[in-house]
Amino acid sequence: MLARRTLGRIASQPKALGAAPTTARNMATLREIELRLKSVRNIEKITKSMKMIASTKMNKAQRAMQAGKEYGLANSELFQHAPAEEAGKRTLFIVVSSDKGLCGGIHSSVTKATRRAFAEKDKVAEDSPVMVIGDKSKAQLSRLLPKNLVMSFNQIGRDIPTFADAAGVADLILTSGVQYDKIAIVYNKFVSAISYEAAIIEVESEAMLKESPGFKAYEMEDDVTKDLSEFSLANAIYAALVEAHACEQSARRNAMDNASKNAGDMINRLTLQYNRGRQAAITNELVDIITGASAL
Repeated sequence: MLARRTLGRIASQPKALGAAPTTARNMATLREIELRLKSVRNIEKITKSMKMIASTKMNKAQRAMQAGKEYGLANSELFQHAPAEEAGKRTLFIVVSSDKGLCGGIHSSVTKATRRAFAEKDKVAEDSPVMVIGDKSKAQLSRLLPKNLVMSFNQIGRDIPTFADAAGVADLILTSGVQYDKIAIVYNKFVSAISYEAAIIEVESEAMLKESPGFKAYEMEDDVTKDLSEFSLANAIYAALVEAHACEQSARRNAMDNASKNAGDMINRLTLQYNRGRQAAITNELVDIITGASAL
């Protein structure tokens, strides 16, 4: 009789010391799911708010882009009427990005385009200098092309870029003392509200403009060619800045839209998992109550 009582006590004890009952484990799991649901709902609210803000900014950026494209068209028309001779291989690359993230792969797009340009060794010299507008692409290119990176700019384009921003960048580039044969501006070209692609604008340097047959036909002072070169560079940078800004806002809107959808899917899965766990915990408690009542 004593042996039977002892065996019954041993069988009723938990299998391991400190092991929690099944109900306690279920409640802990439900608590974790509830906390995760709360955090995902908060993330969904943030992403939806950021999507609305990006949508508003995108409309403003598109209007500024349409006005800024006129500067780029004026540049292209100028160089068409005064084509320069074949330039050397030393090209100054100006990579246009931004300081902000959460906008998909828009920064890596211009970085990859710059790497592809450097891969064409028959057209670009290995020691060609690189200047970056924006901290995001700067961090990427500092790892990929550390020897070529000579200058970077930040705090440009936090709002809609202006021509004064582009003129300031152009002035710093021309007074930096960096030697180059021509300039290539790498930026994101706006295709539609959901797509963009990396593009390159080539700008002739002051020396190439002086040697151009179209300019040699007229007698001009040196200051005229210098001022025209600086103005055309500022025009090209401004056109690239406003178009890249529109692409950034569009990409951020799409990224926040996808993030909101993913958060909604995760909320549905977690809610289903929470309801199943809660139902299982209630069922276990009812089984314990019925078993206890039957034993009495």
